Amino acid sequence: MAWALAAFLAALVFAQAVGRIYGLRRRNVQQRAKLLAILGADNPSKKKIIGFFHPYCNAGGGGERVLWAAVSALQRKEPDVISVVYSGDTDATKEKIIDKVKARFDIELSPETLHFVFLQSRHLVEDAAWPRFTLLGQSIGSMYLAYEAMTFLIPDLFIDTMGYAFTFPVVSLLGNIPIGAYVHYPTISTTMLSRVRSRTQGVTNSEAISSSALLSFGKLLYYRIFMYYYASSLRQARFLMVNSTWTKNHVDAILQHRDLLLDVVQLLPPFVLFKFLLRKQSPKEAKIVYPSCDTRQMAVFPLEGRERIILSIAQFRPEKDHPAQLRAFHKLLELYPEYRGSGPSAVKLVLVGGSRNVGDATRVENLYILARELGIQSQVQFVVNASYPDVLKWLSRASIGLSTMVDEHFGINIVEFMAAGVIPVAHASGGPLLDIIVPLDGQPTGYHATTPETFAEAFRTVLTLPKDAELAMRQRARAWAVQKFSAEEFEKGWDESGWRSWLFR
Repeated sequence: MAWALAAFLAALVFAQAVGRIYGLRRRNVQQRAKLLAILGADNPSKKKIIGFFHPYCNAGGGGERVLWAAVSALQRKEPDVISVVYSGDTDATKEKIIDKVKARFDIELSPETLHFVFLQSRHLVEDAAWPRFTLLGQSIGSMYLAYEAMTFLIPDLFIDTMGYAFTFPVVSLLGNIPIGAYVHYPTISTTMLSRVRSRTQGVTNSEAISSSALLSFGKLLYYRIFMYYYASSLRQARFLMVNSTWTKNHVDAILQHRDLLLDVVQLLPPFVLFKFLLRKQSPKEAKIVYPSCDTRQMAVFPLEGRERIILSIAQFRPEKDHPAQLRAFHKLLELYPEYRGSGPSAVKLVLVGGSRNVGDATRVENLYILARELGIQSQVQFVVNASYPDVLKWLSRASIGLSTMVDEHFGINIVEFMAAGVIPVAHASGGPLLDIIVPLDGQPTGYHATTPETFAEAFRTVLTLPKDAELAMRQRARAWAVQKFSAEEFEKGWDESGWRSWLFR
């Protein structure tokens, strides 16, 4: 009797859910017509809608450049395609976002084929909302955010450009539409699993956990379950683009990831429901599409007469590790005191970056404090939320470009350094190691480092290069950046991803 009642209730809930889904799809016909009317679209029946899921579209970082480069290319090449951006930037307007994109990236957007759906629940994907089990909390939050997005409008093709794979099952269930993604950074990786399994301390595995067998077991179980469903969600995509070799290696490993124990558990109720909902058709591997980098304007900067400036361009986010930049600069001045002061040999560190919120602003304040503690404040300058023209001015003046992020997935800022003729010094990991700062014709295009000492030595090497060797390296760096990471190469890779075949079915 109890089983029969449970089955009846389950059937009732299922029927209600199906009813809601079909009601949502029917209502979408009216919402679609309303959107096309707002945009004044000619021949509405010919229009196709691509929905870009990017809750922080107004942040002004490298990920946002990829989004807007894709939208801009669509507007130029596909006049019958409407781009809808699902954004959580409720404090902005369509006009303000378009203006910021122009000011920050020099990318022109037409309001005629661009629409924004402003989501009210973005706080659910922020770190502050989930002080514990942050990965799980943010993923659940992204699922609700995707649900909110679909209640406003179901597009013909859904593309996540920010890294929220857990939205895929929701969109697939509610909209029954093809899904694609441009992945900048996997939410979890097999490396993170291995680090917990071996009890190795790291950024994602604190000493308190790595030193405890019980806590390590608990975290490993948590990570295994999370990885299992992350991989399952990622497999819902019809096509996957990634920004670098490093990201491709990780995403491909995730696509192939299997967990026999959890496969068995998946056959039991209520988990079997997820097995029913999740399709198994998925790409076997991801395609590398290097991000669009504005190399044209920077490639005309003079290569000679550069000032003794070490330049950092990065949002003031934790993973960018700006404190490591201050410590590396301090080490340079400590080892080579001739670079101190204000004389002709003095070197200056300039940190240019965007501050998105209170957390970023607090980090900037802490960097000021650290610079004073290290005694280098007189030779360090902070430029917060600089306009695009100001960023270009710094790139035209600097000698050295600095990035200290560990496992930087790509590194648009490093490409910008190289295109501008700024010799890059970056952490020996991720995209900077595998894709960007690589030899050209057997000759170096920049330097890698891992510690304050090795960064300082790399700075010293650049500062003491003979004039002809310095000029040759700047020329090589520029040639490689322009050749490999141009907007044209990005658009070519984007078009080869296969999105058209899914939109125009």
